Amino acid sequence: MALDRFSAALSVVRRWVGALLLICCLGLMLPGLTAPAWAGLNDDKYDGNIFALYAGNGSIVPPRQSLSQSLAQGRATILVIYIDDSADCKRYTSVISQLQAPYGRVANFVPIMADSIPVKDTYEPDEPGYYFDGIVPKTVVFSKSGEVMLETTGETAYEDIDDAMREIFDLLPRTESVELKRRPINEVNSELVEPAAE
Repeated sequence: MALDRFSAALSVVRRWVGALLLICCLGLMLPGLTAPAWAGLNDDKYDGNIFALYAGNGSIVPPRQSLSQSLAQGRATILVIYIDDSADCKRYTSVISQLQAPYGRVANFVPIMADSIPVKDTYEPDEPGYYFDGIVPKTVVFSKSGEVMLETTGETAYEDIDDAMREIFDLLPRTESVELKRRPINEVNSELVEPAAE
């Protein structure tokens, strides 16, 4: 008798649990009850690796070498200090990624998260902290000999960095050379870059 009552009670519990699970599943599928996961180019929210999300280039981070290693190699270097939850940095990733096409084989790209810079009283010139002034994005272009050729804060135009790189590699000014075709990498930065005329 007690076993029959226990079985009946267990059956009722199973039906209630099943009904609750069905309601929960239906609730998750109904529109408006859950927030979609949207990455926002123009907000200061963390969405993940901004180079992968907004520039289509997750290979640029983490950097292949540190700033000190790059300078010791005697290669031109582009240091970019950024944070993942900054709209300015998100928009700027496409500029850095586009620079990799013409200069990726001859220069080192060293993107560093500002949060990863150790807090110290003083820094050496081969440490990112030496150049970081609390504003992101921060870009520093070094010549092969380690001389600072360009140091800017905020979103820097592709052309400004390209001018510094052209000076380092003794290339013709943009007005006297064939224009490089810069094509959008993905649908996000297609809005950021005007398509090149064919």
